[in-house]
Amino acid sequence: MSVSMFSAISNDAIRDKADATLSGRRRRWGWTPFFGPALIAAVAYIDPGNFATNIEAGSRYGYTLLWVVLGANLMAMLIQTLSARLGLATGRNLPEIIRDRYPRPLVWCYWVQAEIVAIATDLAEFLGAALAFNLLFGLSLMEGALLTGLITYLALLLHRQGFRLMEIVIGAMIMAVASGFLLEMLLGTPDLAPLLEGLLLPSFPDSYSLYLAAGILGATVMPHVIYLHSALSQNRIQTRDEGQRKRLMRYYRIDVIVGMAIAGLVNLSMLAMAAAVFHAQGRLDIATISDSYQLLSPMMGQQLASHVFGLALLLAGLSSSIVGTLSGQVIMQGFVNFTIPIWLRRLVTMLPALAVIMLGISEQKALVASQVILSFGIPFALIPLLCFTSDRRLMGNLVNSRSVTAIGGAICTLIIALNGYVLFFTLTGH
Repeated sequence: MSVSMFSAISNDAIRDKADATLSGRRRRWGWTPFFGPALIAAVAYIDPGNFATNIEAGSRYGYTLLWVVLGANLMAMLIQTLSARLGLATGRNLPEIIRDRYPRPLVWCYWVQAEIVAIATDLAEFLGAALAFNLLFGLSLMEGALLTGLITYLALLLHRQGFRLMEIVIGAMIMAVASGFLLEMLLGTPDLAPLLEGLLLPSFPDSYSLYLAAGILGATVMPHVIYLHSALSQNRIQTRDEGQRKRLMRYYRIDVIVGMAIAGLVNLSMLAMAAAVFHAQGRLDIATISDSYQLLSPMMGQQLASHVFGLALLLAGLSSSIVGTLSGQVIMQGFVNFTIPIWLRRLVTMLPALAVIMLGISEQKALVASQVILSFGIPFALIPLLCFTSDRRLMGNLVNSRSVTAIGGAICTLIIALNGYVLFFTLTGH
């Protein structure tokens, strides 16, 4: 699968509708061709790693850390907008530009760390889907993992029918996950006053809450999807002049806002559900996905609660695993101009999850470890993204404003600091 297959809209009717809209001719549903890339990116923001951090935050601290989830998703909106802007302005994705502009040894180092990040990401997503099969249908984790690999491989073959179909399928999965957690939150009947207080008034009850907040941020900002989003927007829709390009960027910005808002709503609902069900009833020790699944029904008094939770976990794991594999293709082709068949990449990324299962390692520990590994990769993606999108010679009329560059720099610094704290806390236990 080449990078161009990720970004080009091949359907003539869709392309004509996009061209008419960019040319200022109003057409019914004329906005639809521009939406989709951010939904693909949004999958990374609701993967099983988010399940683990949000559930622990809600059960331990109630609604107190809701503001962290809100802030993380606002940061994500800017970061993914910058990634889309880079792909549109240059016609190239972030790994390709790094390959063109950085020394060859550094590019190879970038590729190695990006592949490690992609594999660590897929480990969490794979384990999450396998765990969902175990909880819902009683399959062993190994059986669930093999079934996950088969389903995601078949789903990846959809690209032969055009990438637009892939966007629709993954978008439907995201909407199902969002609907599931909205239902969970309503069943849990959260208390509105403390919910709003946790959403709007920042606070840290203790030092561990700071660690957990950093974990939420680390689980939210995923380096592999920063690489991917630039590929999804490069040459996706052809523009004729700078005016059309700026109009297209406005549509992409709305796409990002909608996609990240949906992901943010899922994460907020997840944490609020844990706060309303576990924390409110004195169960402050709920930290694992399995415990959450087992206790939701008896504590909420409805069997539906556990089933909805398990199904949401399954869809999140499957969809994020698909996106992780697509990101791996972009990373390899972008950095070293080389690709391997989808089935081989799917097999390679399955191996760490299968090893974890065979060795009997706790899935919760594996999920946490994968998030720690991800923290290493975030600066590698963010720093060049911010530098490139601030270069007028590269970006033309889509270059960042000074205020956007300043905000992006502050976000980058904060993410590096918080993820450094996660690493320190994890390695030292302090």
